[in-house]
Amino acid sequence: MRLNRKNFIVSSLLTLTTFISHSKALELDLDDPQSLINATSLVAYGLMDYYTGDQYGKTVGMFSPPYYWWEAGGAWGSMIDYWWFMQNDSYNDIIMQAMLHQTGENNNYIPLNQSTTEGNDDQAFWGIAAMTAAERNFTNPPKESPQWLYLAQAVFNTMALRWDDTTCGGGLRWQIFVWNTGYDYKNTVSNGALFHLAARLARYTGNTSYADWAEKVWDWMYDIHLISNGTYMFVYDGASATDNCTQLTKYQWTYNQGLLLSGSAYLYNFTGSEIWHERTKKLLNASQVFFNSTTGVMYEAACQPSLSCNTDQRSFKAYFSRFLGLTAQLVPETSDHIMRLLNISAKAAARSCSGGTDGHTCGLNWFIDGWDGYYGLGEQMSALEVMINTKALQRPAPYTSTTGGSSQGNPAAGTETNPTNLAALHITAGSRAGAGIITAIIGISIIACALWLIV
Repeated sequence: MRLNRKNFIVSSLLTLTTFISHSKALELDLDDPQSLINATSLVAYGLMDYYTGDQYGKTVGMFSPPYYWWEAGGAWGSMIDYWWFMQNDSYNDIIMQAMLHQTGENNNYIPLNQSTTEGNDDQAFWGIAAMTAAERNFTNPPKESPQWLYLAQAVFNTMALRWDDTTCGGGLRWQIFVWNTGYDYKNTVSNGALFHLAARLARYTGNTSYADWAEKVWDWMYDIHLISNGTYMFVYDGASATDNCTQLTKYQWTYNQGLLLSGSAYLYNFTGSEIWHERTKKLLNASQVFFNSTTGVMYEAACQPSLSCNTDQRSFKAYFSRFLGLTAQLVPETSDHIMRLLNISAKAAARSCSGGTDGHTCGLNWFIDGWDGYYGLGEQMSALEVMINTKALQRPAPYTSTTGGSSQGNPAAGTETNPTNLAALHITAGSRAGAGIITAIIGISIIACALWLIV
């Protein structure tokens, strides 16, 4: 059943009318709780304007083009955070429906409509959203449906099965399927997300096997220098498997730094190990590269100054803000520093939310005192996450199975059937060509069948 947002829209407009009538630009006073409620309500509403999955003929769980499937998973994670921090459950039915509709036939977030294009990082962001739902005690799905913890475990298990020792001494490839561009690239976001998810599962379940996996992924990334050594641990984008990962792509992205930072924080909180404590501090030290040295405002250093951020990259600050908030909760000694950064950036982000016909569409560049002309799902997500995470210390840390978490799982989730584990295959150039030919033949066959049915 498709959910009807009409009642919610009417009630939201009524509650926001007073606020909007006083100012078209978004106002944010972090010392006034009602100001944060009002501001984030507008930003969340703007985010959901991009959602088309509740419209006739559209796909449940998906946002309007040009937003890819992976970013939808990221957006639902943001909306779970919005519910959690702001205690606003207006969108919860929509979130539930979207998250369950996209689980796929094997309940591992590889739905049929994405199965030929999906990458490891794409799957991971849905798994992270499910993990967030478990840790926040988001409403559990019906008993006949897969549960949040189960889904997170299924994503972890299917990703771990793709660990590839044939090149670079290990690591995940960016892509799952050989015919997709990027299959030969071992990128940090795929491996960092596996590390991050393993760390969260270890803490939630108490199962040290997940922590062992996190250690394995970390060691591999560190050994091939995707993570730098020293007082500042910088995180780089990836390396090509064709040259055995000897040449790094040294772009630095906020979400990669955040995945490893918060994953290390989870492991320190779980194990109490000084090793993870030191790694958390060093990763946080290096995170300073993403904040303007004069104003302290967050920015996407690899693309924002050159005005070259693509659609995906315009959402990265959302995840970074989320991961900073988690780190502040899990490693209390970091909280003063992190909250100062989040507070400065939240105020700047709010000032950027002054564009569009509604007067509060959010922009990409938070340096200027106003809207920069950019708009989209990523901009709304980023502004929302940085604002709501200013409340990180006012809400409980992520729950575990022993501290209030109610979601149920299965350590073997996702392993019952594994049609997407290609790690054991020996892939040659001929195999790739063959895969392309087979794909083309299948495509032609489908078109022919469709024409036959029409006739």
